[in-house]
Amino acid sequence: VQLQASGGGLVQAGGSLRLSCAASTRSFSSYAMGWFRQAPGKEREFVTAIDWSGRSTYYADSVKGRFTFSRDNAKNTVYLQMNSLKPEGTAVYYCAAEFRGWGTSLMGMDPYDYWGPGTLVTVSS
Repeated sequence: VQLQASGGGLVQAGGSLRLSCAASTRSFSSYAMGWFRQAPGKEREFVTAIDWSGRSTYYADSVKGRFTFSRDNAKNTVYLQMNSLKPEGTAVYYCAAEFRGWGTSLMGMDPYDYWGPGTLVTVSS
């Protein structure tokens, strides 16, 4: 499975961006998807995830109420709508996929089988 994230860029604090992640698999609907980010000099951290059924979505406390994660199985794509962006949101954002993933384990990196190359989001103050 190949993942390709897009939509990153430069935005002012308080602004919005929508990231997309397209997957090259016919079994996309069987994959849980996640977003992680890595800021300069910091470890990669969890942002949000959606289980393979689409019924459950998980968010890091730092993005709850501002970010919305959704999936379109017909397009093999997930979307991360990011509103009210903050300078601390500056990072490379990575999407990841896990076959038949579910539950809070999706908030960790270990379960994911596939990772995309990332897209840079820069939030200026």
